[in-house]
Amino acid sequence: MSALISGSVAFDTIMVFRDRFKNHVLPEQVHILNVAFLVDELRREFGGCAGNIAYNLMLLGERGLPLATVGKDFDKYSEWMKDWGVPQDYVRRYDDQYCAQAYITTDLDDNQITAFHPGAMNMAHEVSVPTNEGAKIGIVAPNGRDGMIAHARQFADAGIPFIFDPGQGLPMFNGEELLDFVNKATYMAVNDYESRMVQDRTGLSMDDLAKKLDALIVTRGGEGSDIYTNGETIHVDAVKPEDVLDPTGCGDAYRAGILYGLINDLDWKTTGQIASLMGSIKVARSGTQNHHFTLEQFKGWYKQAFGTSF
Repeated sequence: MSALISGSVAFDTIMVFRDRFKNHVLPEQVHILNVAFLVDELRREFGGCAGNIAYNLMLLGERGLPLATVGKDFDKYSEWMKDWGVPQDYVRRYDDQYCAQAYITTDLDDNQITAFHPGAMNMAHEVSVPTNEGAKIGIVAPNGRDGMIAHARQFADAGIPFIFDPGQGLPMFNGEELLDFVNKATYMAVNDYESRMVQDRTGLSMDDLAKKLDALIVTRGGEGSDIYTNGETIHVDAVKPEDVLDPTGCGDAYRAGILYGLINDLDWKTTGQIASLMGSIKVARSGTQNHHFTLEQFKGWYKQAFGTSF
């Protein structure tokens, strides 16, 4: 069974600042902010929400099809996707654009400052949600604004349940637009900060939002995650990682775990635990697609973390 993944395919230029941003930003002078961070580590990685989610879902043995638009610099990324068996059936290339590019600086507290150039991602609406793939689930992750709107509508029209994952794209939408996404979606996944932004912009509480969805999933970093469903809250503990190297892409790994659980009709507790373990594995590796494992290895780690099997 496959999942349709609307989202970006991007290059991530990741820089690590071996200090803390807060030590170099004067709050009383933020209106004239002018700072430079010396970074002694720099990597260029394959990334983007659709690319990351599809890669992580592949590691779990499922097929994720990115619905994405890319630019003239896509060749190396395309080779990587081929090598790992990530489908490119609905990845459209534009030779007059560059791929989306994220420039991410992370400090020692795992805070991040990101500059993002959308490039070809702005054409995402020109890729339509396919209705002939027999997809069981979809996700609308950060993508071009028009693409996110179009794909949410197309999922709903096709009767394909989907997760609304606004992520970094949340600032592009006002309260009315966010509410329209929620009304079309079957599930929503946000982090703690994003959940507060959605509440503020829509004027709805967590309980109000949860009532409109089959499940509302809120990740809380090291404090785990909460899944609001059927009038109850299921708390899922975070899995302690073997190391903390790079938070970039942890949310995408977590969402791949959620998709895996939905594809396989698992209960929400198990689904959340799979997602939690996926995030833990990712944070222990630098980059968003540099962690590798077999499904049997993953099941072993799951049993070690939670004392049960799935």
